[in-house]
Amino acid sequence: MNKPAMPPATASAATALRAEDVRGALRLSHEALGGLIDLVEAMHAGIADRVLGRASAADPEAGPRRTRGLTGLVYRGVRGISGGVGSATELVLGSLARQLLPASSAAAPNARREALLAALNGVLGDHLADSGNPLAIPMRFRRQGQVLPLQAEALRERLAAQASTPRLLVLLHGLCMNDLQWQAAGHEDHGQVLARELGYTPVHLHYNSGLGIARNGRLLAERLQTLCEAWPQPLERLVLLGHSMGGLVARSAIHHAAQRRGEGDASLSWPQRLDDLVCLGSPHLGAPLERAGHGLERLLAALPYAAPLARLGQIRSAGITDLRLGHITEAASDAQGRRHWDRVPLPGNTRCYAVAASLGPAPSSLKSRLLGDGLVPVASALGRHRDPARSLDFAPERQAVVYRTGHLELLSSPEVLDLLRGWLR
Repeated sequence: MNKPAMPPATASAATALRAEDVRGALRLSHEALGGLIDLVEAMHAGIADRVLGRASAADPEAGPRRTRGLTGLVYRGVRGISGGVGSATELVLGSLARQLLPASSAAAPNARREALLAALNGVLGDHLADSGNPLAIPMRFRRQGQVLPLQAEALRERLAAQASTPRLLVLLHGLCMNDLQWQAAGHEDHGQVLARELGYTPVHLHYNSGLGIARNGRLLAERLQTLCEAWPQPLERLVLLGHSMGGLVARSAIHHAAQRRGEGDASLSWPQRLDDLVCLGSPHLGAPLERAGHGLERLLAALPYAAPLARLGQIRSAGITDLRLGHITEAASDAQGRRHWDRVPLPGNTRCYAVAASLGPAPSSLKSRLLGDGLVPVASALGRHRDPARSLDFAPERQAVVYRTGHLELLSSPEVLDLLRGWLR
């Protein structure tokens, strides 16, 4: 499997560390210890119940199983001690870190730190956000790693030196990645090339890819409205370019804005001016690797002594879970949290493009048929389903497959860049 491109670090590992990193890591380690204690107790309880004839099917909705009597008292004591020590450690070391290390606003972006933080958010981002962990990435627009202000005057000042244009290109990264990784080693960012050759002003979205896709879509819909209203000059062209999950987040944002309009709320008007949506390797019909993880989780849950281990299979974010079938709406879950198919058509007033990649040399090759780009099958990236009702209607002239190319290589592929030049001219 390809590894995310990691640009050269802009600072040493020591200077890359920030105060909130220490506090966030401490909190996460304490939560992990608590989870481990729960897991051990659940396995202990399961074995004891079977030995004593109290075996019963595990109820995933009931939370972790607990031991009884003196054993339960011991586990509660261990849990209480670990919680107390964890809180004290976070208080002391967190205070020390604030004095010795820079805060995020005072530190320059460091590529290695950003890559590690993006990966962590991709796997645990919903938990980080919901628990208020400072390691959670807030959704922001950035250029060259620097956050863009969304107040009109401040935005004009920031973009003045960069000669902003009426052509706005917003680039959305994929799962476990960040905006800096659009620039692969030895290759220009697609956005930089389109800026130089076609007059676009590229702006990168930086977001927590572990949040549910619909949740990120809702946030993006609001942020894009603010960005468009604060843009220094009237927009002549608006383009969204999403890689992998980024394409799904873009579609979700469009859908959310359309829902709001249907409810009589016209405050999100940017989709009316959205000219182009380009998806590079986006799993519109889902990703088989996530489906395999879900299957393993269900298998473990069915085994008596291994049932508590199924909780380990659940240690994947809502964002990852949404990739199972390419969910982009919150309505894709019922009251019990069970997922079902949600088909959201492509926006009718926007030119929509899809690019798929294949590790194989040709459509008929075994690699192309079985592996796609290594993560996303060709059919999923092009929105093609054997049931026409589930397919997405990308026009034939607005879809393409690039061969001998992996999922992450879409970010540096000259062939992809040529497609973008032609489509976005």
